[in-house]
Amino acid sequence: MSDAPRQRATFLGLLPLPERKAVAEALRTETIGGLVLLAAAVVALLWANSPWSGVYEQIRDFHFGIPALGLDLSVGHWTADGLLAVFFLVAGIELKRELVVGELRNPATAALPVIAAVCGMVVPAALYVAVAAPAGGGLDGWAVPMATDIAFALAVLAVLSTHLPAALRAFLLTLAVVDDLGAILIIAIFFTSDLDYPALAGAFAGLVLFYVLQRLRVRGWWWYAPLGIAIWALMYNGGVHATVAGVAMGLILRTTRDKGEETSPAERTSHLLHPVSAGVAVPLFALFAAGVSVSAAALGDVFTRPEPLGVVVGLVAGKTLGIFAGTYLAARYTRARLNPDLEWADVFSLAVLAGIGFTVALLIGELAFSDPAQAEQVKAAVLLGSLIAAVLAAALIKRRNAVYRRLYEEETVDEDADGIPDIYQRADYGIGGSRTEG
Repeated sequence: MSDAPRQRATFLGLLPLPERKAVAEALRTETIGGLVLLAAAVVALLWANSPWSGVYEQIRDFHFGIPALGLDLSVGHWTADGLLAVFFLVAGIELKRELVVGELRNPATAALPVIAAVCGMVVPAALYVAVAAPAGGGLDGWAVPMATDIAFALAVLAVLSTHLPAALRAFLLTLAVVDDLGAILIIAIFFTSDLDYPALAGAFAGLVLFYVLQRLRVRGWWWYAPLGIAIWALMYNGGVHATVAGVAMGLILRTTRDKGEETSPAERTSHLLHPVSAGVAVPLFALFAAGVSVSAAALGDVFTRPEPLGVVVGLVAGKTLGIFAGTYLAARYTRARLNPDLEWADVFSLAVLAGIGFTVALLIGELAFSDPAQAEQVKAAVLLGSLIAAVLAAALIKRRNAVYRRLYEEETVDEDADGIPDIYQRADYGIGGSRTEG
């Protein structure tokens, strides 16, 4: 007796309804935050290239804080080391959710987006080295083009007024989550200063206490807010980039609900902080990080200096090649069948869109280059590379927008107004929302 043929998984098919709702909720705030981020970047560029650029630099470089605690920072550093900790706290929560209840929970399901994301980090770094090394450039910026900015990418989609199907958006979100994890590890391992072991021991003790409070089901912001600030300050003084503290706390927060709980601590924290992260923390960082000169000479340096040229090539060509090739090879290896309503050209468009590497790329650029002039060149390269990726992706996505709109409307229509899209109640869709083959 012959074995029954194994059913091929559908790649980028209709998401299970609970996952679709979670993705929609996560992306809604990211899209609004992305539009604010885009506005902040435009303001920064206009301000830094206006007659009032001196005022911009004075505000960015103004120092305040508590020197006795080692926290006398400039406004620019407060946004990078302080406010971005909130962004990474939310990123840590999203990563924990993906690992516990999301796409990364099942190794078989996670394999394809994880392989695509890893290739989307390795190939840009390799292309940066391939461009910079032969020209005698420094290799410190190899990590700059590795991260995708999900908020900026979604802002581009919002400006285009396109309607990507939920599966494409979820794939982009998963890529960004894995990217964030890679960026966190890179920052923690490669961008640490002289370590202060007593301070790091204090930060570790604070994280242990944070974990114990979670295990004991202790509730109340008055416990966690002071403890979180103390962990952040100790991590900063310990020589490890303070954003790592945010990720660590996000990963510790409990994502599963106890009996009788309407929301888990991670859900409550994300609900409270996600708007702060997307609407305040990241835009303020962009305001004081994206203000670079866009003169003809500065733009010329991007294409004549090896380091900034490597960043542009890594973002535009490296991200596209890495994510598309990784996705295609992983799909072939896992025998995943592409959604028949989509084409590989759609995956290619998404790979180009992932070349927008704004927030984390700017942060790593600041950490990698101590020379201010070189750091400015790399920032200009990040902005230009992200702009090129956005324009190319816009052209590719607009070409297929009619298809995307039809799929989006099909998966959202609810004629009987029962709160469940009609497509999930159709007989030709099997478990998990994938179309059954007949």
